[in-house]
Amino acid sequence: MLTGQDYQAFSRFLETTCGIVLGEGKAYLVRSRLQPVLREAGLASLGELMEAARRPDAGPLRERIVDAMTTNETLWFRDRHPYEILARHILPELGTTDRRLRIWSAGCSTGEEPYSIAITVLEARGEGAGVEVLATDISASALARAEAGVYDERSLDRGVDPERRRRFFRRREDGRWQVTDAVRRLVRFQPQNLKDSYLLLGRFDVIFCRNVLIYFSPGLKADILDRMAEALRPRGYLVAGAAESPSGYSGRFEMVRAGPGIVYRRVD
Repeated sequence: MLTGQDYQAFSRFLETTCGIVLGEGKAYLVRSRLQPVLREAGLASLGELMEAARRPDAGPLRERIVDAMTTNETLWFRDRHPYEILARHILPELGTTDRRLRIWSAGCSTGEEPYSIAITVLEARGEGAGVEVLATDISASALARAEAGVYDERSLDRGVDPERRRRFFRRREDGRWQVTDAVRRLVRFQPQNLKDSYLLLGRFDVIFCRNVLIYFSPGLKADILDRMAEALRPRGYLVAGAAESPSGYSGRFEMVRAGPGIVYRRVD
C-alpha cells in the first residue's frame, strides 16, 4: 500500500537527491520500480525505505533508489539530425586547434549517445581526431554497462546501419556486439549528478544534453543551463533534445538553424 503521504515524501526525497520531479499520478511507477529495492533491503514499505535512506551511512541505498528511478531508455544516433549537424557544421566550424576538442554527453545512460558521438567524430576526422568525449550519468549501473561497451542485436538494430556495424563493432562469441577500441578510446565515463558543480569537469566545445532537462523543475533547468553555459568555451554549442529549448530558462544561448535541425550557441 502506497499512501499519498508516502508518495509526497518520496517525491520530495527524489527531487532533493537528484532533481527529478515526479509530479502527480506516478504512484504506480514508484511501486513497480522500488519493489526490487525493498526486497533487496529486506524492507516492507516505502516509509521504511525512506527512513533507512535518511541514515548518514545510507549512501549506497540512496544511490540504489535513484538508480531504480532513473529512466535509461536511449537509442543509437537518436533523431539523427544532431549527429549530422555535429559532422557537417559544428566540427568544421571548430576546425583544428593545438588543443584537444572536448564534447560532454550529459546523462549518457548506457552509452549509446557518447559512442554515437565518437563514431561521428571518427567518420568526420578519422583516427587521431584530437577529440575527447566525456560521458556522465547519475546511474552507476548504466555507467557500468556503458563502459563495458557491449550491446545485443536488438540494441544495434535501433539505429546502427550495416556499414557502421562493420566498421565500429565486432561480434563476440556470445552473439553480442563489442564497440571497437578505436571508438572506446575517445570516450571517458564518470558519475555526475547534474545538480552538482561542473567545475572539475573542465571546459567544453560542445555539450549534448538531450532528453534530460524534461525531468527537472523550471528552476533547476535554468540553473543547469546557466552552469552549462559557463562550462562551454566561448561560442560553444549546446545540443538539446527535440522537445527541449533553453528559451524561457536561460538567456545564455542563441538558436542556430543548421539544415533540418536546431542547436544552441553560447552567447558571449
